[in-house]
Amino acid sequence: MKQAERQRGFTLVYTGEGKGKTTAALGLALRAVGRGMKVLILQFIKSPERTYGEQIALRRLGVEMHQLGIGFTWTKTPEEHREALARAWKFTRERVMNGDYDLVILDEINNALAIQSFPVDDVLPLEEVIELIQHRPPHMHLVLTGRNAHEKVTGLADLVSRVEAVKHYYHEGVPAVRGLEF
Repeated sequence: MKQAERQRGFTLVYTGEGKGKTTAALGLALRAVGRGMKVLILQFIKSPERTYGEQIALRRLGVEMHQLGIGFTWTKTPEEHREALARAWKFTRERVMNGDYDLVILDEINNALAIQSFPVDDVLPLEEVIELIQHRPPHMHLVLTGRNAHEKVTGLADLVSRVEAVKHYYHEGVPAVRGLEF
């Protein structure tokens, strides 16, 4: 592989119905930090009003991480979610295009793009996401996580991993486990 090819940024997508998409992306962040890369993690659904285990650990490592959402779609009004997504997308475009980062993780952006219970395309336009993937700084690795990745996103990706749900304790009535889910 030529030196220029090794320095080209890749687009990675983690999607599917199983648990582990964000966890895989966070593993990449850990690996990248270990190699001296500058990492940015932007979470599209999670709210800054809550504390998450990954947030605590990554802060200790000096990783910049922002929760840009307001929680799950059933916890707030559609307009509140739309406003949060508009702010998140504006913030994301500015941070990605400034070129300061080697690895940027857009956590749960696929979920946000796939919302069907209210319109999102005017505040988080799929075509603008496509443009961001195509025109980001050439050295930057970009990771997009979440269920229901759009075929246009997966078509542009260099790597697509689909996480399959085989069995989960949630289906036996076990709620989210501290340290495993949050």
